[in-house]
Amino acid sequence: MANEIFDLTGRVAVVTGASGYGIGATSAELLARHGADVVICSRTETHLKATAERIEEATGRRCLSVPTNVKHEEEVVNLVQRAADEFGRIDILVNSAGGNRLMPLSQMPTKAWDAAFDLNVKAAYLCTREAGRHFLAQRSGVVVNISSGASLTGILGGAQYSAAKSALNMFTTVSAAEWGRFGVRINCIAVGLIVSEKSDEGQKAAGIDSEAIAATIPLRRVGRPIDVANVVHFLVSDAAAYVTGQTFAVNGGPILGGIPEMFIDQADAVV
Repeated sequence: MANEIFDLTGRVAVVTGASGYGIGATSAELLARHGADVVICSRTETHLKATAERIEEATGRRCLSVPTNVKHEEEVVNLVQRAADEFGRIDILVNSAGGNRLMPLSQMPTKAWDAAFDLNVKAAYLCTREAGRHFLAQRSGVVVNISSGASLTGILGGAQYSAAKSALNMFTTVSAAEWGRFGVRINCIAVGLIVSEKSDEGQKAAGIDSEAIAATIPLRRVGRPIDVANVVHFLVSDAAAYVTGQTFAVNGGPILGGIPEMFIDQADAVV
């Protein structure tokens, strides 16, 4: 019974931002391991094809790669149509494509602001709208949007990114409320510091010390793509059949101010 409720056999998942070894690719592989056929997309065809081959070899499930810039409406329409034509249906959409470039607000060009919203909000809207045509017709479907902890607390140097991801959270809430009566569930994951092959390179280039940040996280480590993928799997499975319109923080725990930790440790020792 426990295995059955997480089984995805016979379902088709579309996962955006899914080349390499980040959240998207890891989620696609995990869903395939649990029986789903998957369609993955990103802009770089070479990396995308290699990821698809890796997923098929590891899972034995079909993995269709469709090079797509999710900021472009016509390419998103093609992505969803290819998925439907190839597999006959679509059951799951994971909007994993996203990204950020930190910069002071005073130096931020309009182009950077628009780019953040195009990638982190508009792309999810386009993919959800197109996949939603199939979900509404078949009276079933699941969407998981990958947001960020910046959407909940903000991040200095990331006004555009924080605002865009916050908009994605609210898009999740409203779309879930509108489509729930049609059997469509839509949830969101606000991730904390997740270190993958791509993000680790970017953080080092930006001078971000992930080890120092890990020391401030209650669980004392940074996240890995599989930590997010496991939650994606739960949300798209029947185990989450009564969960919709929610934003879940996957971040290793809350970072709080207040009494210094050394004094808390001393108090615990006394008790």
